[in-house]
Amino acid sequence: MTPPARRDGTPEKKKRDSDMIVSNAKPARHQHVKKKATADSVARDLGADWLVEGKNKKNSQNQGERLQKVLAKAGVASRRHAEILIDEGRVEVNGQVIIKQGTRVDPNKDVIRVDGTRINVNEETQYFVLNKPRGMQSTMSDDMGRPCVGDVVADRVVAGQRLFHVGRLDADTEGLLLLTNDGELANRLMHPKYEVTKTYLATVLGEADKKLIRQLREGIELEDGLAQADYVQIVDKNQGYSLVRVELHEGRKHIVRRMLKEAGYPVQRLVRTKLHTVQLGDMKPGSLRALNSNELTSLYKAVGM
Repeated sequence: MTPPARRDGTPEKKKRDSDMIVSNAKPARHQHVKKKATADSVARDLGADWLVEGKNKKNSQNQGERLQKVLAKAGVASRRHAEILIDEGRVEVNGQVIIKQGTRVDPNKDVIRVDGTRINVNEETQYFVLNKPRGMQSTMSDDMGRPCVGDVVADRVVAGQRLFHVGRLDADTEGLLLLTNDGELANRLMHPKYEVTKTYLATVLGEADKKLIRQLREGIELEDGLAQADYVQIVDKNQGYSLVRVELHEGRKHIVRRMLKEAGYPVQRLVRTKLHTVQLGDMKPGSLRALNSNELTSLYKAVGM
């Protein structure tokens, strides 16, 4: 057979094998391979997004711990008794009454109440009472190297606990100081809106009488306004000194010292013995203890948590 001619009239040469160009390129892997369909993708393709969302919601509900187990761990009741509390509708989670057994909760986020009383189920929150000695600074660290509150809890801080003091006592004032990592509770306890009471024992110069009680109850005019005590009691008088109990919800700086000085009874020693229902008791200066559940519940109630 005569080979076809080119346009110029000359016959086209037959290609030899040596003239062939061989490609070493590898074929693309998974080229034109369809993605394996999943149940979620099929649902979305059909416009049934609600199916996927419902599934995700169900998965999120399966996370966390069972409510009765959380209550038992918090010391509210045994697991069996906790189930009875749930059946009776006495347990709330985030304001909603729970009657379904096996409901899962997140102890670090959810607010749980039994008979209207909030239960602390968050293992990450810490609450302590410190009996601050005289001369100790109400700070977590001190640039001048003076003794401070941070020294008492240094080991806990190193171990990863982030603690801070609720309010402060001046260096010369002793007594009850709360330490916690619960920012919401701390802020509310210090907010004047909640009028959380504080009780002090003041040793003053001079033998006090009923006139002092009347003055403090009616109010002492200070440079930054009127200051009133909620309750005053003369506990003891001896050799020119008096021991006076003062209860008030004011939070102004040096308020007790300034009131007594203005009334004519300079303070020689001042100890805070009580914050709402949390009492110092027989704690030694410099000692630390954890709040019990009743004390914590009482503080929750005082600030509407």
